[in-house]
Amino acid sequence: MAGSLAGEEAAVVGGRRGGPLIVTEDVELLDDLLRLCAAAGAEPEVHHGPPGRRGSWERAPMVLVGDDAAARCRGAERRKGVMLVGRDQDDPDVWRRAVEIGAEYVLRLPDSEGWLVDQIANAAEGVGRPALTVGVLGGRGGSGASTLACALAVSAARSGRRTMLIDADPLGGGIDVLLGGERAEGLRWPDFAQSKGRLGGGALEDSLPALHGLRMLSWGRDDEVVIPPQAMRAVLAAARRLGGVVVVDLPRRVDEGVAEALAQLDLGLLVVPGELRAVAAAKRVASTVGMVLDDLRVVPRGPYASGLDGSWVARAVGLPLVGELPWESGLLDSQDDGTPPGGNARSSLARFCAAFWDQMAAAGDTSPVTGPPGGGTA
Repeated sequence: MAGSLAGEEAAVVGGRRGGPLIVTEDVELLDDLLRLCAAAGAEPEVHHGPPGRRGSWERAPMVLVGDDAAARCRGAERRKGVMLVGRDQDDPDVWRRAVEIGAEYVLRLPDSEGWLVDQIANAAEGVGRPALTVGVLGGRGGSGASTLACALAVSAARSGRRTMLIDADPLGGGIDVLLGGERAEGLRWPDFAQSKGRLGGGALEDSLPALHGLRMLSWGRDDEVVIPPQAMRAVLAAARRLGGVVVVDLPRRVDEGVAEALAQLDLGLLVVPGELRAVAAAKRVASTVGMVLDDLRVVPRGPYASGLDGSWVARAVGLPLVGELPWESGLLDSQDDGTPPGGNARSSLARFCAAFWDQMAAAGDTSPVTGPPGGGTA
């Protein structure tokens, strides 16, 4: 996944920072940069040269220096996040000026506009490492995938992780029902169906229902709404930028929207009941999902048919084994009492989820940083 130019040491989790510092006297370039800041939801500070008062240059999450102002910025303190911005695609001296001011990137407009909007928004939001994003789907209907997705999210939130649970299965009955939040206030998928481009991570989080220490995006109770790929992309990208954990409850079928969700996952968990027909169905699901998702793992679920166990199920499906999902006979009774799946920290399901998150934390996660189109690194 694409990274952010905002350094982790400067990231602010859970809140917004100031906008970028813009240094230019070029009126047309300034208009362009102000427009891009507005698109990113950031309020910039504008100067014709390096700010006279100490601190503004150093504290800004990023600095956008116009070509016209490069000479005036030669003596400014060297720092990360400085970008030299202009329009001349054929300027032979641009790299020399970039080195003189310590710019990390040289950007040419309009080619780099989309990339720059993302970086401005990332810097303003204080984005650090993207969220670990886990998708859960069933090998067959009724496998317990939604239950596991809920339990993973509840367990992650209980451990102090910033958590978002996203229901990507419109025919699943609503994951908010499993959490006991069908009446909770907040936006649902129909409110995001027309989303395009970039959504603010903080705005998304604030708009969703809050339950059991996590944020949840589920479906409405009206007619089925089709979520276009661009809307799925916008929502999941915003959720990932917040950091922490994102859990996605997925259907077994793969349409364009689901394919977009799969493309943004770090890993997928395929829940497979321990019986032969479920294994046969799961192999077909794994084959389809595997065309989009590289890291798909199996979670067998008992009780098992005679002669089967979790290791056999994993070998038959042809996927790595995460662990065997415990069966809880009193799960429905707990939900009637208002306890969501995984809500009882002493239950076998909650212990399974806690062990999974510990395993993921031990494995760690890194994401590369990508450069801008129409520009480059200095």
